[in-house]
Amino acid sequence: MTRVLIVEDSSTMRHHLREALAPDPELEIVGEALDGERAVQMTARLRPDVITMDMMLPGISGLEATEQIMASHPTPILVVSSADRQELFSTYNALAAGAVDVMEKPRGDDSDVNWAARLRSSLRVVSRIRVITRPRSRTDRRTAPVAAPPVPVPVAAPAPRGGVSVVAVGSSTGGPGALTTLLCSLPPAFTTPVLIVQHIATSEQFAVAFSDWLAGQTGRDVRYAADGTPVGRTAGQILLAPPDRHVFVRDKLIRLSDGPQRHSCRPSVDVLFESVAEEFGPSAIGCLLTGMGRDGAAGLLQMRNKGAVTFAQDEGSCTVYGMPREAALIGAAQHVLPPGRISARIGELTSAVHR
Repeated sequence: MTRVLIVEDSSTMRHHLREALAPDPELEIVGEALDGERAVQMTARLRPDVITMDMMLPGISGLEATEQIMASHPTPILVVSSADRQELFSTYNALAAGAVDVMEKPRGDDSDVNWAARLRSSLRVVSRIRVITRPRSRTDRRTAPVAAPPVPVPVAAPAPRGGVSVVAVGSSTGGPGALTTLLCSLPPAFTTPVLIVQHIATSEQFAVAFSDWLAGQTGRDVRYAADGTPVGRTAGQILLAPPDRHVFVRDKLIRLSDGPQRHSCRPSVDVLFESVAEEFGPSAIGCLLTGMGRDGAAGLLQMRNKGAVTFAQDEGSCTVYGMPREAALIGAAQHVLPPGRISARIGELTSAVHR
């Protein structure tokens, strides 16, 4: 049995959650908390396998409850949130604080047809993820804490003679926190374009706010990629794949596509990495961060085979050591490091050609 704690103040939404879980005999609701304080208390007392967490709660918020739970009794948390802008920012903060994944609440339209089945599937997956204790941080959320300068790591390949044209990054489950650390830890004067595929399995409205949240967390120029933009004109920008669109590079132009899914993903990390390998070869850097599955591993290997410098996140810092593990197993990653140390190496590689 998978023991579920529901945290939700709305009686209507609690009813939806109960009805959604009822058909699965392996999902047992062990408690319902109507506010954040009781959520923390019931987690300590009941020790559920997984929690559904609302963000807008009376008393302490869902975000505060998530932080307290992850600091004292770390438990896999699925945020079940609405697409309200204020709630979205709290949701992304919760993901950065240790919540595993997010699912949008029912919207009362055709998109709700498979909502209950998707919830059950998400809970089964989330409940199996190993989470770690995360000490609570009092740092101002507008600027994420920057990691201390890491110990230098030897480089297996010299810095590209012609410089670094682009950095390609892929991430999935646990990505918001890893991306925040990666981007915050880059040198302040870093101007190499960064193209990112972050899997966010939610509605377009839900995903669009991610760019604003990430910009606020990192102080970087974060925006969604626009079709036809020359890569050479995006210096200093952090470009995200738009919701449900592949992003890739062709003829040094950023392109978007609604082509077939890869690894059940659109956007797909492999689509981005493979195009960067072909277009930029040894003048590119590839980074594969935390995430479930194998998307990005083959593309990272293709980048390495074309002469790019490649990184994968290490197991100890990953929320889910899935995608990076696949990359490490097939020899796609030259370096396996936590995000802050990846940033330090990127900074060294991009500055080496100017020395």
